[in-house]
Amino acid sequence: MQTLVLKGEEALKKGAELIRAGEVVAFPTETVYGLGADAFNEVAVRKIFEAKGRPSDNPLIVHIADEKGLEGLVSDVSDSAEAIMKKFMPGPITVIMKKGEKVPLSVTAGLDTVGIRMPSNAVSREFIRECGTPIAAPSANRSTHISPTNAEHVFEDMDGRIPLIIDGGESEVGIESTIVDASTDVPTILRPGAITAEMLAEVLGAVRTFSGKVVVAKAPGMKYKHYAPSCETVVAIGAESATKAYDDAENKGLSPVVIARSSTCAKLGGRTHIDLGESDVEICRNIYAALHRGEKIANFIVCEHFGNEGVCGSVMNRVMKSAGGKTV
Repeated sequence: MQTLVLKGEEALKKGAELIRAGEVVAFPTETVYGLGADAFNEVAVRKIFEAKGRPSDNPLIVHIADEKGLEGLVSDVSDSAEAIMKKFMPGPITVIMKKGEKVPLSVTAGLDTVGIRMPSNAVSREFIRECGTPIAAPSANRSTHISPTNAEHVFEDMDGRIPLIIDGGESEVGIESTIVDASTDVPTILRPGAITAEMLAEVLGAVRTFSGKVVVAKAPGMKYKHYAPSCETVVAIGAESATKAYDDAENKGLSPVVIARSSTCAKLGGRTHIDLGESDVEICRNIYAALHRGEKIANFIVCEHFGNEGVCGSVMNRVMKSAGGKTV
């Protein structure tokens, strides 16, 4: 299969044509690039799992262009779901609600709930409108690999696996959406993202974050290894730990690289590094691109620990999974 990479109106029309024909298409969002299919077409949805090598018990998120897209997708909208959508949609958030009868169980991994997202990215919403159907989509990468934040990342993983990549430039947010289960009495964050627990609490009053062993995953990113480079990755607590891990790796004949914020990079004494910028927003936007670059230029990645609060806490959720929880 030849994989095309197209931009603009031509890409949107071609993409919609393929979706209506039961194919899968990669498209940009403000978080990461998604790999989409008609959410109501079970055969098409299965092609997503095949292209990614994704386990079938890992649910998908359904993307809509506006509130009208909810029709047929959900059977109930709770007060908390309505409050979240009113405040944060369109935006980098997914709300889990009771699913409608039209949604195939392959989308929800057999569950009676479905995750709904309305991207703020203009290209993605125009694409969904052009398709005329809600779009089920996980990230557009091979299962467990680093999520893509530009069309080049998608092509590296999906060349020959899918017919089209819509190139919409770099993702603005840089990590996947926050996922909130609004089907429970107390809304529960199942995956942190750029919309933080503090931001949600201002709207909901009470919100909790999931903790514990995952038996049945109600949302993507809960049950399996994710976001991982092709080489060994560790997390360093500060510049001193990063330099030691770097030097130890180099002494073993490896080619290490440090991924860190600007102020930490300034303390590395000329060691090979990738500078993410200094602000939380920059770190969030650049982390996946840095991991992609890191696995190309090195065979041992040392990533700084950015803290557990706010947006950086969401970034660390991804980084710790990419490193398999290994810290130095």
